Amino acid sequence: MSPDERKRRVRTHIDLSWGKGRMALAEQLQCKYFRYKSSLILQTVDSAGFALMIRRVRSAVPDLEVAVEECLADEDKVITSSTLFGTLAEPVLGYQPSGKILSVAAMSIWTFNPAGDIEELNTLFDLESARQQLGMESAFPVSLPPA
Repeated sequence: MSPDERKRRVRTHIDLSWGKGRMALAEQLQCKYFRYKSSLILQTVDSAGFALMIRRVRSAVPDLEVAVEECLADEDKVITSSTLFGTLAEPVLGYQPSGKILSVAAMSIWTFNPAGDIEELNTLFDLESARQQLGMESAFPVSLPPA
C-alpha cells in the first residue's frame, strides 16, 4: 500500500468514526487485533472499546466536527494533526457541559500491518486546553518564572 493510500485510509477512518459515528464501517479498515491508546482513557482498548468511547463522545458533543490539518505517511506509519470542535452538551469522560464550543487539538500515530489494515492508533489530546476552555483548574498548577 502506498503512502497516499494509507493517508486516504486514515482520513476515511476519521470521517467514518469521529465524523459520522459509522463504527461498523470504520472497523472494516482496522485489523482483527486493533489497539487504541489515548490520553482520554487510561487503558489500551480494542475495536469494541474504541467504538464505545467514540459513541460516548459523539453523544456528549452532538455537533462534533474534526478538521485534519496535517497528514504525513512514512513506511508503516501515518501521523495526523487534527482539531476536534463542538459543544459539550452532556457530561463525558469527567468533563461537564459548559454551553461553549470547545476546540481540542489532537496528534495521532497510526500503525498499519503488512495487509494495509490499521493495527494501532495512539492519540494525544490537548486536555489542558480543554480544561482551560471549560473554566476548570489546571491539572498541572505549576507556574514557571518569567524569562
